[in-house]
Amino acid sequence: MFPEHFTFHVAEQVNNFVDWLLDSYAPLFDAISTGILTMLLRINEILLMVPWWLYMIIVFVVLFATTKKLIASLTLAILPMLIGAFELWALAMESLAVVLTAVIISLLIGIPMGILMAEINSFAVVIRPILDGMQTMPSFVYLIPAMMLFGLGKVPAVLATLIYSLPPVIRLTNMGLRHVPKNIEEAALAYGATKWQLLKEVRIPLAMPSILTGVNQTTMMALAMVVVASMIGARGLGQEVLLSINRIDIGRGFEAGLSVVVMAIVIDRVTQSIAKKWEPPR
Repeated sequence: MFPEHFTFHVAEQVNNFVDWLLDSYAPLFDAISTGILTMLLRINEILLMVPWWLYMIIVFVVLFATTKKLIASLTLAILPMLIGAFELWALAMESLAVVLTAVIISLLIGIPMGILMAEINSFAVVIRPILDGMQTMPSFVYLIPAMMLFGLGKVPAVLATLIYSLPPVIRLTNMGLRHVPKNIEEAALAYGATKWQLLKEVRIPLAMPSILTGVNQTTMMALAMVVVASMIGARGLGQEVLLSINRIDIGRGFEAGLSVVVMAIVIDRVTQSIAKKWEPPR
């Protein structure tokens, strides 16, 4: 047994801090919640408006334009038909809306932070251990702060997904900018480029493959949260997986899980092909 005189708890202090936050900044949290929910619902409406066959055409066109591989592009374009065949299309769009909302916010926050890390070393020193902690934390832990501040529903699910998926785009943006060849930067400065022009016209374009790889990794990590986020009200395909586990319905869980896998494969291949298109010729 652990000695009792060494034990202590912080649960009460944490609860008091959360209560103080909610009492002091309730309008701010309400505004954030309303903004995220409005964005999420709008994305969900747009996704549901697009017919299923148009998604397949878009996937095929993007993949074929970037890879020039007919059979692979056609196969990946046909794969989403499985989701519709399982009668899970609407739920898949619901999950995709949560993922897209989280990814868009992650990119709006992560890419500027990655640029700041590359430009300001002291900022990088502070942010790097925070990113280490975010990437080593179990995904379930992210549900706690989101649920404490925003309750249950789609908004805390988006925020938990956002926190979990944010580090890759920050790290890879920073890495891409830092690995731009110094001789190219020196040549641009010699021709009279300002620091802003150097960043916008030289460093960011050359770092774009790394940045787009970060977008790919962020999207994959957001998809990995589909099932976990459903525990606090994200619904979608994750809810189907949870229900099948609770009811020990293996077939239903297999269909929902396979649908998540199909979504992940298609999105991964599309984002990877776009990232490779930006790679400079060797």
